Amino acid sequence: MSLARVVLTSGRQLDLSELRLSSTYGGMLEGYPCKLVNDMTIKGLVRTAELAHPGNAVHLVPPPREYPDQYSGAFGPVEVLPSVACVGAFHSTALDPEHDPVLHRSALTIIWFQPTPQVPSGCDAEDALREVAWEELARDHEL
Repeated sequence: MSLARVVLTSGRQLDLSELRLSSTYGGMLEGYPCKLVNDMTIKGLVRTAELAHPGNAVHLVPPPREYPDQYSGAFGPVEVLPSVACVGAFHSTALDPEHDPVLHRSALTIIWFQPTPQVPSGCDAEDALREVAWEELARDHEL
Protein backbone atom coordinates (compact mmCIF):
# COMPACT_ATOMS: atom_id res chain seq x y z
CA MET A 1 0.00 0.00 0.00
CA SER A 2 1.36 3.40 -0.91
CA LEU A 3 1.33 6.58 1.15
CA ALA A 4 0.26 8.65 -1.84
CA ARG A 5 0.12 8.64 -5.61
CA VAL A 6 1.82 11.40 -7.60
CA VAL A 7 1.00 12.04 -11.24
CA LEU A 8 3.93 13.26 -13.32
CA THR A 9 3.40 15.82 -16.07
CA SER A 10 4.07 12.93 -18.50
CA GLY A 11 0.97 11.19 -17.11
CA ARG A 12 2.91 8.39 -15.40
CA GLN A 13 1.59 7.54 -11.95
CA LEU A 14 4.08 7.02 -9.13
CA ASP A 15 3.37 5.35 -5.82
CA LEU A 16 5.13 6.84 -2.80
CA SER A 17 6.15 4.01 -0.45
CA GLU A 18 8.41 5.92 1.96
CA LEU A 19 8.79 9.59 2.78
CA ARG A 20 11.20 11.46 5.03
CA LEU A 21 10.55 15.14 5.72
CA SER A 22 13.05 17.24 7.63
CA SER A 23 13.63 20.90 8.34
CA THR A 24 16.24 22.21 5.93
CA TYR A 25 17.93 24.27 8.64
CA GLY A 26 16.65 22.44 11.74
CA GLY A 27 20.07 21.33 12.99
CA MET A 28 21.86 24.59 12.28
CA LEU A 29 23.15 26.04 15.56
CA GLU A 30 25.53 28.67 14.27
CA GLY A 31 26.15 30.61 11.10
CA TYR A 32 23.63 31.37 8.41
CA PRO A 33 22.25 29.74 5.26
CA CYS A 34 24.78 30.13 2.47
CA LYS A 35 25.98 28.17 -0.56
CA LEU A 36 28.52 26.20 1.50
CA VAL A 37 25.93 25.14 4.10
CA ASN A 38 23.34 24.34 1.44
CA ASP A 39 25.74 22.25 -0.65
CA MET A 40 26.75 20.26 2.46
CA THR A 41 23.07 19.74 3.37
CA ILE A 42 22.28 18.50 -0.13
CA LYS A 43 25.33 16.22 -0.23
CA GLY A 44 24.28 14.71 3.12
CA LEU A 45 20.73 14.08 1.88
CA VAL A 46 22.01 12.34 -1.25
CA ARG A 47 24.41 10.17 0.77
CA THR A 48 21.68 9.24 3.28
CA ALA A 49 19.25 8.37 0.46
CA GLU A 50 21.85 6.16 -1.26
CA LEU A 51 22.50 4.28 1.97
CA ALA A 52 18.82 3.93 2.84
CA HIS A 53 17.84 2.66 -0.63
CA PRO A 54 20.92 0.89 -2.04
CA GLY A 55 19.06 -0.80 -4.91
CA ASN A 56 17.43 2.38 -6.19
CA ALA A 57 18.82 5.15 -8.31
CA VAL A 58 18.80 8.48 -6.47
CA HIS A 59 17.86 11.77 -8.12
CA LEU A 60 18.10 15.29 -6.70
CA VAL A 61 15.59 17.78 -8.04
CA PRO A 62 17.70 20.97 -8.17
CA PRO A 63 16.25 23.22 -5.46
CA PRO A 64 15.40 26.88 -5.96
CA ARG A 65 17.89 29.13 -4.18
CA GLU A 66 16.87 32.58 -2.98
CA TYR A 67 19.15 35.47 -2.08
CA PRO A 68 17.11 37.70 0.27
CA ASP A 69 19.95 39.96 1.47
CA GLN A 70 22.25 42.15 -0.54
CA TYR A 71 25.06 41.86 2.00
CA SER A 72 27.60 39.07 2.32
CA GLY A 73 28.84 37.48 5.52
CA ALA A 74 32.07 35.61 6.14
CA PHE A 75 30.86 32.66 4.00
CA GLY A 76 29.37 34.70 1.16
CA PRO A 77 25.84 35.90 0.54
CA VAL A 78 22.82 34.52 2.35
CA GLU A 79 21.34 31.73 0.22
CA VAL A 80 18.07 30.15 1.31
CA LEU A 81 16.54 26.83 0.23
CA PRO A 82 12.87 25.96 0.78
CA SER A 83 12.23 25.07 4.43
CA VAL A 84 11.40 21.34 4.05
CA ALA A 85 13.81 18.74 2.66
CA CYS A 86 12.07 15.64 1.29
CA VAL A 87 13.38 12.18 0.45
CA GLY A 88 10.83 9.87 -1.13
CA ALA A 89 11.00 6.30 -2.40
CA PHE A 90 8.78 5.99 -5.46
CA HIS A 91 7.83 3.07 -7.68
CA SER A 92 5.77 2.67 -10.82
CA THR A 93 5.13 0.19 -13.58
CA ALA A 94 8.14 -1.33 -15.35
CA LEU A 95 9.94 0.78 -17.93
CA ASP A 96 10.81 -2.11 -20.24
CA PRO A 97 7.67 -3.37 -22.03
CA GLU A 98 9.33 -6.80 -22.29
CA HIS A 99 9.21 -7.17 -18.49
CA ASP A 100 6.31 -9.01 -16.91
CA PRO A 101 4.10 -6.27 -15.37
CA VAL A 102 3.26 -8.53 -12.42
CA LEU A 103 6.87 -9.30 -11.55
CA HIS A 104 8.61 -6.01 -12.34
CA ARG A 105 8.45 -2.41 -11.15
CA SER A 106 10.53 0.68 -11.77
CA ALA A 107 11.89 2.58 -8.79
CA LEU A 108 13.62 5.85 -8.00
CA THR A 109 14.47 7.65 -4.79
CA ILE A 110 13.89 11.38 -5.23
CA ILE A 111 15.18 14.27 -3.14
CA TRP A 112 13.41 17.60 -3.40
CA PHE A 113 12.69 20.70 -1.35
CA GLN A 114 9.33 22.33 -0.71
CA PRO A 115 8.01 25.22 1.40
CA THR A 116 5.57 23.20 3.56
CA PRO A 117 5.55 19.75 5.22
CA GLN A 118 2.77 18.52 2.95
CA VAL A 119 2.74 15.00 1.52
CA PRO A 120 2.74 15.22 -2.30
CA SER A 121 -0.40 13.84 -3.84
CA GLY A 122 -1.91 13.59 -7.29
CA CYS A 123 -1.31 16.67 -9.41
CA ASP A 124 -0.85 18.87 -6.31
CA ALA A 125 2.82 17.96 -5.84
CA GLU A 126 5.57 20.52 -6.43
CA ASP A 127 5.99 21.23 -10.16
CA ALA A 128 9.67 20.30 -10.09
CA LEU A 129 8.80 16.89 -8.59
CA ARG A 130 6.08 16.29 -11.19
CA GLU A 131 8.54 17.04 -14.00
CA VAL A 132 11.06 14.32 -13.07
CA ALA A 133 12.21 12.40 -16.16
CA TRP A 134 11.20 9.00 -14.79
CA GLU A 135 11.95 7.05 -17.97
CA GLU A 136 15.55 8.31 -17.97
CA LEU A 137 16.28 8.08 -14.25
CA ALA A 138 14.37 5.14 -12.76
CA ARG A 139 15.51 1.52 -12.91
CA ASP A 140 13.48 -1.63 -13.32
CA HIS A 141 13.75 -4.39 -10.73
CA GLU A 142 12.15 -7.73 -10.15
CA LEU A 143 9.88 -8.17 -7.16
